[in-house]
Amino acid sequence: MDEARLNLIDKQEHIETAARALKAMSHPLRLKILCFIGEQEICVQDIVDAVGTSQSNISQHLAILRDKGVLHTRKDANRVYYRIADARTLQLIVMMREVFCGMPMY
Repeated sequence: MDEARLNLIDKQEHIETAARALKAMSHPLRLKILCFIGEQEICVQDIVDAVGTSQSNISQHLAILRDKGVLHTRKDANRVYYRIADARTLQLIVMMREVFCGMPMY
């Protein structure tokens, strides 16, 4: 096995971060939310309107994504804004959208 591959599997924290993110994204609704957010910062109501389910359901899924470190939040007055926390996660979402949906994110 070459040195680059050994270095990759030796970085346990990177493997664990990736596994947590992938597990959090594995639910279809959460993946849909992440595809909608993309590289933007979006408030909960806009996510609810775009995804088409109840605010309580969206909030539950956003909480999971936030708790797993996939999303960051920012509060402004009475609105909460969400954005993808890690550029690597965004890259993965962009790639999945292109591969599975046949459309670029941008």
